[in-house]
This record gives sequence, C-alpha cells and structure tokens, in this order.
Amino acid sequence: MLIDTHCHLDFKDFDGDRDEVIRRARNAGVEKIINVGSSIEGSRRSVDLAARYNMIYATVGVHPHDAASVSDKVIEELKALAVKGKVVAIGEVGLDFYRNLSPKDAQIEAFRKFLRLGIELGLPLVIHAREASREIMEILKKESPGGLNGVMHCFSGDLDFLRECLDMGLHISFTCNITFKNAGPLREVAGHMKVERLVLETDAPYLSPQKERGKRNEPSSVSVLAEEWARILGLSREDIARITTHNANRLFKLSIDEPERIAYEIRDSLYINITNRCTNSCDFCVRAQTSFVKGHNLRLDAEPGVNDILSAVKSPEKYKEIVFCGYGEPTLRLDVIKTVAGELKKRGVRIRVVTNGHGDIINKRPIACELKGLVDKISVSLNAENAARYDDLCKPEFGTGTYKRVLDFIGSAVSDGIETEVTCLDVPGVDLGECGKIARSLGANFRVRKYGTVG
Repeated sequence: MLIDTHCHLDFKDFDGDRDEVIRRARNAGVEKIINVGSSIEGSRRSVDLAARYNMIYATVGVHPHDAASVSDKVIEELKALAVKGKVVAIGEVGLDFYRNLSPKDAQIEAFRKFLRLGIELGLPLVIHAREASREIMEILKKESPGGLNGVMHCFSGDLDFLRECLDMGLHISFTCNITFKNAGPLREVAGHMKVERLVLETDAPYLSPQKERGKRNEPSSVSVLAEEWARILGLSREDIARITTHNANRLFKLSIDEPERIAYEIRDSLYINITNRCTNSCDFCVRAQTSFVKGHNLRLDAEPGVNDILSAVKSPEKYKEIVFCGYGEPTLRLDVIKTVAGELKKRGVRIRVVTNGHGDIINKRPIACELKGLVDKISVSLNAENAARYDDLCKPEFGTGTYKRVLDFIGSAVSDGIETEVTCLDVPGVDLGECGKIARSLGANFRVRKYGTVG
C-alpha cells in the first residue's frame, strides 16, 4: 500500500479528468490520498472530496501566500470544517519568505493561530517552510516546546534543519524533486532521514518526477518516490511502502489495520518474531517507544508455536537469510529455535540468531553446542566495553556477572565453529574501539550499529 499524504486534487488542474487521475493512482498501488487545503475555498473543496471518495482524506488551512486573509472569522470557519469527518490535519500552513506574497508579520501571526488551532483540536499540522527555517523553528519551540505532531512538507532545508525538525518530533516529506538531476545536495540531506519519520507526498499538480518534468504531477507518482527512497536509504521498495504507510497511519490516524507479525521482511531477509519477552531492559531499546519495527507490528498477543512459525515463513528459499530476532530474546524459546531451524535447514536456508547473549544463563547450560549445524551465524548485542557500563545501559535481570557470561557465550559460539558477530550501538559514552578489541580477542567479528536505527 502507498499513501500520498499531500496533493491538491481540488485544484482546477484536475477538473477535466479527476476520476481518471484517481483510477491511475489506485492502479499504481496508492490506496489513500490526503488532499490538502490551501485556502478557505480549497479547504471546503477538500472536505467535499473526502466525502465523495472513500480513499481521500482532507486537511484544512490557508497557505502562507494568503496569510493576510486569515482573520478570526477565517479561523472559526476552518475550526468548524476541521471537526467534520475525514479531516485529519491542519494545513497547509507556515511561512514562505521566498515569494513573500503576504507580509512577513501576517504570515507569522497566521502560523501562530494555526499552530494553536492544531493543538486545541488535537490535529497534526502540515507545515510549509520556504526560506524561513529559522523563523519556523523559533515559533515551534516557543509555541510547542515539548514537540509537535505534524509534518514538514516539501522539505528543502539543510541537514541542520532536518535534524531540528526530527528533534521536534516532526515527520518529514520530500516531493518528487528528489528525483531531479540537479537535486544531488537535497538527496544528500535525504540520506540522513530517519525512515521512521518519513511520509510520501507528490504535492500534485506540482513537482513532477524527473521523467515527467513539465507535465502535471499526479498521486500515482508516489510509486516513483518509493523507488527513489529505496535507493537513497538502502531498503526495498516494499520496505518503503510499508514503513511510510505505517507512519502516515500513525500521524493522521487513518485507522488502517496493522496486524501482528510472526515473520516479517526487511530488505532481502526474513525475520522471525517468537517472543516479546526479554532479559534486558536496555535504555535504548525500541520496545519502550513502539511495537513497530520498519513498519511491522511485532507486539504478540501470544507466543507462536512451531507450526504457526513455519506457516508464517511460507517460502524461505527466496530470502538471503532467516533471522530469529523479533521483539524479545529468542533464546528464551531455545527448543523452538532448534525445531524451526532444523526444518528450515532441510530446505537449504541460511539461519542467523540475534541474541543478547544470555542463552546460557536462561537455559542453565551451554547452548552454542546445541545450535551448531542448525544456526549459521550468531549476532550478539554486547553494547558496552565493561561490566559496569553494561549493567548501567542494559540492566540485565540476572544482575552483576551477566556481562562476563555474555563474553563466555561469545567465546563458546566461536569455539563451536559458529560464525559469530559482536555488535554495539554507537551510544554516546560507549568506547566502540575497546568493544571491537574485545570481540576480536574472542575470535568474533565486530559491527557497529547506528543508535536510533532498528532493523
């Protein structure tokens, strides 16, 4: 599923073939469209479109070009529109100091009003910022110091502004201009994007993709965007579609059902989620923030049995590897790993286990020898260069002494001939150089994982 979170189908550009445009969007895999109001009249049209088409949702707002028209009466009318069905945000609102079609003071005052309206109604904001990054951020920090629910649309700022927006809790959308031949600097900034905050937008009828430049843009171009983002972020197109759909669903409350996953794809690997239990309570763990990883819902209502898992795996041969990972510590269900891995090995599948290294303590015996021949690779999350730092960061339920047992587990996995990798997050304060030395001294490979990036 793809979602175009920002277009203007209410514009006269689509009056002659609006139904055909929507049909082409559906054919391209676009299942939901958010039509963005940019004036009082446009907001009315947006609400009307949402009422007429099941797949369309609306926002209401006034573009900064027309900020001088934003009276208290206008705000009250938009407030009345905003409480109607399928209105999911306040926008498009913000500041545009590039063209300055409304005085700067009028733009700032209107933006403050819209920001307060969004907070009052509990609706996210769709924010326009052009040549006004500093001013936008000053207003946001003053009016919403704890962060803001919304999206910085048609992003065109620098890396510092991107980071500020992410720190504010905002989602980000880039349009099809990231496909332009001369958009190298913008794509470089986009490469630093957190995919967990990315949503897709066309801004149709504007900013057609490179191959269609000069023509009217359409929501179907979201498919082109998904391909471009996959290339930029090193994910699959399916990953981008799923993740951005989840992000839009969460941001705009679109009520899309996202069922739990036992087996879930990321890139060219299949991950198996067999438990939500864990023997660490790591400060940095995603479990404290969300049930979702790369758009997959990993919150299990019940732990799956062997047959459930094998059924969920379906066609394991098409993946580079099958990874026992998920939302908890897999060695808590050692027998399940062994049974499932045994069945999958019969089909020539490569198996990896991602673990916190507590398996020997959990099962009260050395377990690496039991995984030999069933598991091709073990990735152990060490995350600290000494026991004190480990206890502080990971808070193991087994208490003092756990760190040494993790090192013993790594050593035994190496001794038993299993390819072993030690991983550490680049958490501030952790000595990654020392962690690497420890891994290599035990005969394991070493890999640094990026803090804040999961999956």
